[in-house]
Amino acid sequence: MTSEQILADSRDKMQKGLEFFEESLKGLRTGRVTPALVENIRVDAYGSPMPLNQLASISVPEPRMLLVKPFDPSMCTAIEKGILKSDIGITPETDGKVVRLPVPMMSQEQRDKMAGRVKELAEQARVTMRNIRRDQNKVAETARKSSELSEDQEHDLKEDIQKLLKDMEGSIDTLAAARTKEIQEG
Repeated sequence: MTSEQILADSRDKMQKGLEFFEESLKGLRTGRVTPALVENIRVDAYGSPMPLNQLASISVPEPRMLLVKPFDPSMCTAIEKGILKSDIGITPETDGKVVRLPVPMMSQEQRDKMAGRVKELAEQARVTMRNIRRDQNKVAETARKSSELSEDQEHDLKEDIQKLLKDMEGSIDTLAAARTKEIQEG
């Protein structure tokens, strides 16, 4: 493997980690009501857990309300159970055809709790990035041992991977700060 291939592989893996972090942030509640709040909730349907957005359409008919319209109306109770199990702090109301989710205003305590959750997710993402760096450094060492890279190339590659890690950590910090600000301002 060439140093360019190893660096490109590192970039791809770290980018995927960053995208996963972004998706995780979307599921956190802010002051605004958005379908992303519930779309990835797992619901036991047809014998296996499925994301809610594959079982129903999710809309925002009013500023403080989510409307979940199942493609199969018989899934209403399963969707209701899935939402209750998800621990997002919303009690669903169903009429047998649709599930309404009245989203209450967040208290300051809830906002602080969500901001703390953002910090936890950011730290998990940083740890993921560091693990990728460690693994890619091992790939570089293996390439040097098999004479695919010289010592200088290995050293330069490790420095490039470290720079990439710092860039990704900066992106994580930026995303986390923006989401925390959104949560606190509501």
